[in-house]
Amino acid sequence: QLQLVESGGGLVQPGGSLRLSCTASRSSLDYYGVGWFRQAPGKERAGVACVTNGGSTYYAESVKGRFTISRDNLKNTVFLQMDNLKEEDTGVYYCVKETYLGAQAMCRSTYASWGQGTQVTVSQ
Repeated sequence: QLQLVESGGGLVQPGGSLRLSCTASRSSLDYYGVGWFRQAPGKERAGVACVTNGGSTYYAESVKGRFTISRDNLKNTVFLQMDNLKEEDTGVYYCVKETYLGAQAMCRSTYASWGQGTQVTVSQ
């Protein structure tokens, strides 16, 4: 069964950049869409960027123009490039796989199973 592991988080100053990785093991990501979700302190988990297996993308309004989701099927990995980070981007970032939904629907869905996530802290 396919498993996803998030990595790449850290502490960064406002205006800085980070690249998160969502790497699959035990199976190929080729046939799946992947979504990045964020759980900010005191808030519910919400989708920020999603990509289908065909490459269609969706971004939450709050990250448009600053975040870029991409996939490298040879590396079995989906990346989230985060630029011009703001303090409100702080949170734990998780990735999930999706078989059927399009990118926007994926980002607006809820999922029952989550990995450990990776912490992103944007602070002076």
